[in-house]
Amino acid sequence: MKKDNKKPQGLGPTQRQLRVGEQLRHVIVATLQRGHFHDAYLMDNADQVTVSEVKVSPDMKHATAYTVKLGGGDTTEMLASLNANFDVFQRDIGHEIRMKFTPKIRFVEDDSFENATKIDAILHNLPKAGQE
Repeated sequence: MKKDNKKPQGLGPTQRQLRVGEQLRHVIVATLQRGHFHDAYLMDNADQVTVSEVKVSPDMKHATAYTVKLGGGDTTEMLASLNANFDVFQRDIGHEIRMKFTPKIRFVEDDSFENATKIDAILHNLPKAGQE
């Protein structure tokens, strides 16, 4: 009888995906710190971009970078600039991390902090036990 080594669906990322995602995050942050962009927005605002997490697809060909703009505000222009310059990040990843394929990076807004704040506010507004 052959043992099935496939990971069951829905159990979350593998250790390899987590490790590669963290390596990608470090390279993306280093690229932002160096600031070698041809994009005026990123040249002026790269220091305001925080990458909180990078999730990698199971085949390691795609990655989603969750970003936050320091100080808040509209992230539309930031995300547009980051996604327009994905090739700069992809090139640096190819130089820094040895992988069969260099993942294509997609930048999205990280709303987990906003959601956590909403949940925290709801929990603090719940009536205490024994109070009516």
